[in-house]
Order: sequence, then structure tokens, then C-alpha cells
Amino acid sequence: MRWTNYNKYNNKKTEVDGILFDSKKEARRYTELKILEKAGEITDLKRQVKYTLIPEQREESEEIYKQGPNKGKKKPGRVVERKVEYVADFVYTQDGETIVEDTKGIRTKEYVIKRKLMLYIHKIKIHEI
Repeated sequence: MRWTNYNKYNNKKTEVDGILFDSKKEARRYTELKILEKAGEITDLKRQVKYTLIPEQREESEEIYKQGPNKGKKKPGRVVERKVEYVADFVYTQDGETIVEDTKGIRTKEYVIKRKLMLYIHKIKIHEI
């Protein structure tokens, strides 16, 4: 059995303008946004924009840099928890406001928590399509 093409949400990867999207819905929304951008209704369209929700956590270190630009400073300790990020499908400007969009088929528990953290930390309400 080959699991390489398996997608647990039954999304079909779709290519538009040489860009591979995770779903037909996301690819369709990209096409719509490109048309809106061309018409001047939105500007500065970006894809896959990362927002840090929780920074990485490190152990305390007593080790000191012996040379280089950080000479005399403490070295960062070992990472004990990786950072948590939210990756927006699309970010653009409309009427002077930055819009963060996510094309959703299924709202997973992980996504709901990240959506809440985006509002709490960055004061950004995600527009779900």
C-alpha cells in the first residue's frame, strides 16, 4: 500500500500559475484574488505568510561565545520546545486594511486554537473562506 498520495481530508492538490495548492478550493480562491488584484480592488497579495504564536523555548545556558560578533555573550541553550506558527493561506490589503485569509474545508482542533491565538496575540481575526 502506498501512502505517499494519501490525503486524510480528501483534498486534491491543484496547480495554478505553476503553484501547487493543497486543495481545489484554495486554488480557486487564489484565482479569484489574482483577478481582484488585477482590478485594483486588493493590493499586496501574498501566500503562505507565517505568524509566530509561541516562540521556541530554550534551556538556560552558561556557555559563553569565545569569538565572533557575540564574543562574551551567553550562547542560547538547547531548544526544549519548538515554536508554534500559524501559516495564512493569503494575506492582502483591501481598503487600507490587512486581511488574513484561510480557505477551510475542515476546522481541526489545532486550527481553532491557532485562530484564537492569532486574535489574542496579534489582534488579527482570520477570514475563513
